[in-house]
Amino acid sequence: MKFQQTVCDISFAEKVRIFSNDYLKCCAYITKFNSPRYLFTKMLFSKLIGTSQILEDFLDYHGAKNNKEWYFYRELSAAVRHLSLAGYSQTHILNRLVFYGLPDSETFQKDGTATLYFLRKTLMKLAPIIIEEARRLKISMPDESYEMEDFPGIITSEMLYYDIDDSDKDLQKQSIVKIASELLSISESFEQLGFYKPYDLTEILKIVPDRVNEVEMRRFEMLVHNLQSSFDTYVIHGGYRFGNRELKDLRGYFSVVFHLLQMIGRLLHFYERHLHEAGYKNSYKKVQDQLSVLVDPETLLDRIINYGLYYICHYLTTGKDLAREILNENIERSSITVGVPVKLGFHSRPSLLVAKTVKHYGGQVELCVGKDRFDASSILDIQWAGGKIQKENITEVIFEGDERALSDIELLASVNYGEDSMGKGIPLPKELNYLSH
Repeated sequence: MKFQQTVCDISFAEKVRIFSNDYLKCCAYITKFNSPRYLFTKMLFSKLIGTSQILEDFLDYHGAKNNKEWYFYRELSAAVRHLSLAGYSQTHILNRLVFYGLPDSETFQKDGTATLYFLRKTLMKLAPIIIEEARRLKISMPDESYEMEDFPGIITSEMLYYDIDDSDKDLQKQSIVKIASELLSISESFEQLGFYKPYDLTEILKIVPDRVNEVEMRRFEMLVHNLQSSFDTYVIHGGYRFGNRELKDLRGYFSVVFHLLQMIGRLLHFYERHLHEAGYKNSYKKVQDQLSVLVDPETLLDRIINYGLYYICHYLTTGKDLAREILNENIERSSITVGVPVKLGFHSRPSLLVAKTVKHYGGQVELCVGKDRFDASSILDIQWAGGKIQKENITEVIFEGDERALSDIELLASVNYGEDSMGKGIPLPKELNYLSH
């Protein structure tokens, strides 16, 4: 059936009033606030998100991006939408923090509250400007405003009775192993960004948007979202309160990371698209300057980097120990006997390839030489073993541990660990392509 667009005879002026009505009601409601402490609930953020998006879409359809009269009103709706999306995610984090099982979360809660206050205060600054701009454009204000009872908070003192027990669900080890391995892999990727200390503005401007940008953060967001979806589908379906505490604590780590990525993704989009100097025409630059007065770019960037990215790195790093523990409890273990690299033994290249193979899967693997055991994820440990192997003229060694890694080590050994007898590199089997990255 062919899609038919619905076109009606209502004028642009009447439609913009209709599409602005609930949005302006929210703005009028916000102008009553004298503090950012309590009145911004998830329900209010949700209403701001929905009403600003439909208005922004309406204005875009009618060409507001290319019209001097309407461009600022359009940009204000975009600001409200992205700040509200970030505010919704941050409110969700603070509401759920008690269930995440995160250690030493007091400072995180304090920093998160400061971030949420910044977003709320910014929306409070925007609201009267939006109303003023609507009046300039001759958009009539709604006859009524919202009241507090229209936006109750999500938290009550009551909890529904716990009568669905998910702790006996068949926990598929394969899924647990895959999820824990992927969390370790994501953590390792994020470690390369290295956000472990506060950055000053000069440092921040060097990395945003060149190294840290919306596209990159949304890529990580999707990876973590897939992780959370797999967990909820294949491991534990129920909530946080009961059941396997270890597994639910693991979910707490990637859940808080996911919502932080959601938040900073929205703020990076807003900064890059609406505040960052990108050589726009004068008309756009003028509106950009107006927005910069209302939404402080320096504070916005500080919250993105020194709150959002800092704690993403922090919780990915601190969650690694639990992920490894759960991974090693659930992996299928085995052992293989393979030859030592011909002629040159375990020097730098073979040691690197074995360690990368083990790290790729994340599970524990040990290189056994006689009674001695060495960590096969450590290049240094493997080279220490190599010295013993050479000294005792050993030609075969045993690897024990994660059978996934062992399968690839066996394949690696079949091609003499990626080098010829002279120590020159040779192509690896396609199954080991990840070692080339």
